[in-house]
Amino acid sequence: MTSESHSLESFFLDLVERHYSHDIGLRDPQVTDYVATLLTEFCQTDQLCKIRDASGRPLHDVGEMLLESDPIFGRAASFDRERQVRKHIGDYTLFFTGMYPESVNRWRLRRNRMETFIDFVKTGKESYHIVSKFEIFEYQKVAPLFQKLSSHFEECVHGLNMVKNELAEMQHPIMRRTDDLIM
Repeated sequence: MTSESHSLESFFLDLVERHYSHDIGLRDPQVTDYVATLLTEFCQTDQLCKIRDASGRPLHDVGEMLLESDPIFGRAASFDRERQVRKHIGDYTLFFTGMYPESVNRWRLRRNRMETFIDFVKTGKESYHIVSKFEIFEYQKVAPLFQKLSSHFEECVHGLNMVKNELAEMQHPIMRRTDDLIM
């Protein structure tokens, strides 16, 4: 981690901790650390679209990501791939419903997307729940975190919306950069 990304993560951690702990009453250092790291990672465009299909095309549509995650009827070649894609779906839906809820409907109206029929909150909660069920081997220690993220998805969205509002009030450049990305 570069010193720039470390200071950005510290900045996000301060915002997330303040809003999660004080404003919504979610006092869980594991959750706040995870969300601050997520915000830091998603500042990099390639992290937002890191799930790719078999041809290497980045997937932006949650419906397509769901197909990519299915090891039985979909494209996932393994349960590890299912977990990887489901984790990203949880992260992606949490990020957009919390930081840019207005973009979710705008995308649906503007594009012919599979996700038109998908409830982002329900899909995010479900995806984190599925990830939490991978309770063996290297995933055992983090499984409880994903159950918390699933159980408290709406609170996490609300807290992120408060973070977004504070960043907008500060006129922080990160908001302009991300706004350009999602427009």
